[in-house]
Amino acid sequence: MYILFVLLMLGDIDKSVMVHCIEYAPRIDGILEETWFEGDSAYDFVQKWPYENENPSENTVVYVLQDADNLYFAFKCYTKKIKPVVHLTKEEDWVAVAIDPFGSKTTAYYFLLNLSGIYDDGWILDDGRTYDGSWDGVWYYAIGSSDDYYIVEMKIPFKTIRYKKGLTEWGIQFKRFIACNQEEDYWTAVSQIEDDLISKWCSLIGTDPQATGYYFELYPEGYARFDRHWYGDDDSLDFKPRMSLNIKWDITPQTTLNATAFPDFAQIESDPFSLNLDRYPTYLDERRPFFLEGKDIFRMSDFGEGRGFFDPLEIFYSRRIGKSLNGDAVPIIGGMKLTNKSENWNFGLLGAHTDSYEKNDSVIETERSFGVFRAKRKIFGNSSLGMLASGTMVDKDNYNYALGIDGVYRKGFNQLIIQSALSNNNEKIGWAMSSGFFGLLGNFLTISTVEIVDDSFDVGNIGFVPWAGQKQLMFMSGPFKQYQKGWLSSIFVAPGIILIQEPGNENWSSIGVLEINPHTRSNWGCDLSFYLGPYFEADTNYFYRSFNLSAWGRLFSQYINFGGEYGYSYNYLRGYLAYRGSNWLSYNYAIEEHVSIGFSSNLWIEWDTLNTIIAMTPRFRPNITIRFNASTNLNIFTELVMLTPNSDIPETELNTMRTGMLFSWNFMPKSWLYIALNDFRAQDGTGNLQPSYQIGAIKAKYLLYF
Repeated sequence: MYILFVLLMLGDIDKSVMVHCIEYAPRIDGILEETWFEGDSAYDFVQKWPYENENPSENTVVYVLQDADNLYFAFKCYTKKIKPVVHLTKEEDWVAVAIDPFGSKTTAYYFLLNLSGIYDDGWILDDGRTYDGSWDGVWYYAIGSSDDYYIVEMKIPFKTIRYKKGLTEWGIQFKRFIACNQEEDYWTAVSQIEDDLISKWCSLIGTDPQATGYYFELYPEGYARFDRHWYGDDDSLDFKPRMSLNIKWDITPQTTLNATAFPDFAQIESDPFSLNLDRYPTYLDERRPFFLEGKDIFRMSDFGEGRGFFDPLEIFYSRRIGKSLNGDAVPIIGGMKLTNKSENWNFGLLGAHTDSYEKNDSVIETERSFGVFRAKRKIFGNSSLGMLASGTMVDKDNYNYALGIDGVYRKGFNQLIIQSALSNNNEKIGWAMSSGFFGLLGNFLTISTVEIVDDSFDVGNIGFVPWAGQKQLMFMSGPFKQYQKGWLSSIFVAPGIILIQEPGNENWSSIGVLEINPHTRSNWGCDLSFYLGPYFEADTNYFYRSFNLSAWGRLFSQYINFGGEYGYSYNYLRGYLAYRGSNWLSYNYAIEEHVSIGFSSNLWIEWDTLNTIIAMTPRFRPNITIRFNASTNLNIFTELVMLTPNSDIPETELNTMRTGMLFSWNFMPKSWLYIALNDFRAQDGTGNLQPSYQIGAIKAKYLLYF
């Protein structure tokens, strides 16, 4: 088996597909016409999952063409033994193509199409370790089917992507997913431990874009908001009809300018409630389109998705721009981004200006300007060195600046990151450094981090590094075993140690760690970890202990995730040492093709110093999704946050209730109609649930492109 694997990998080194230039474009209608057979094709796919390097259950052929303005791909996917799943609200068969038009070996575009017509596109970053769906391109597709195969055609305009001018050999990957047996088939062989690394892709040879002129998007938005807020016995009504404008101009094949004026970031998608009992604030994900697109450039290096052991020095945190205050958002007057991507360099420049924010005739937030600059250069194939500068200023006496440098070295599965930063917050100057390693040393999977943050390091107005004064070292290493056959796919068992010096404490905490992580062939997995050791914090010392279990898999062909964490540590909400627990569960189930129901929940449990339960905080968030077709969707949810005194379940009270509805219609490429409703109610001093605010919004976004 090992010899076969080596031969397959060596064979992939020379694998390539030639682009044939045609004069007359094929019709994108789900039918393979004769034009497709004039070009080259990709075949000989190989499994990644469930059986690595085995032949696929069904054959797949991909035809490749181009004309002066577009790239064309046609998948012919045979279904002689396994019939495809086509379903709007559950996991279904799909195909995807990914291209690296910069020759970067680290960054690529992906275009994914489900058989129901639901599509996805975006960036692949960090040499295949991170998927970023914030990029939204204009491309075209069609699906056709027969008794023993289905056809997927794609047309990708050269104007919709960025590419290195004159580069005729692009990296490429084709992928097919078969839902019935969870099978993943790739054209370039992919190992389960490495996953799909861009640096190992095969070649698309002969690309020759000949389109004249460059892509320009004019993106006007019109919206009307109805806001109603209650402040005690008073309530206010506010009607806000407004217009905003977004511009995207691809100045060259590698350079893009984005701008926005008076954008509206209403609470279309609210942040979920989370009970924070720890020392540091909760990190909130970015949800706003202007800041999502291109966010890969304006960040320090990370290990990719699912690598939660490492905290990069995030000296730019976009949620600081137009931040949330008292349930409202600080208004943004305008913003601009200039980005450039090439084979060896990435550059980014971002500027934004926010308006003042007043509440009850008091100025809570003054006008503020923000600026970010990023430069990153590729070295050693798919490694990189970079610099990031960020800052915000009210005036010459009120500012916050930061400068960081980072480097990442990648060799196959292994990654090493080193980064450092300086900050200046109104003449308070500090520094920080962070480093991490993730990779295989022989048969041992090894994870390590070093983090030192100076007491004076402060990026509170522009970034997210709240643990000033903390020092931490972590090392874990243990055998990682893969199995080619049988029900168990892989298992990782690793002991380790964590050393932490908390801010304001001279003593070092020493925590022993044991992690067990099995993964089955049926795509079930779990992570079980134990933490034990003496801990020093909050002017006290104690014996820290924690038990964590997270499990995931598919139940009735739908994804489920659940787990719990129990430990003895300092409760910063209460101000004492005690046990506490956290539990979670999320699951979605398709009732029929157009309707699915979902459920996510949490249960936080708090004990006192006498080991008596003093409070339980349940959170329930049921939702229903109605997908009328691939482009029209209605989602309705209710989030209920309750409080149970002690463990007296009959005395449980409803603390807050948030109800929301979002209707979305993608009526043209990158053009949307949204109708959103949000209602939030909270318990008052007498224990009754009272309205806090209501928001209704209608928004239309229309793309004009040239």
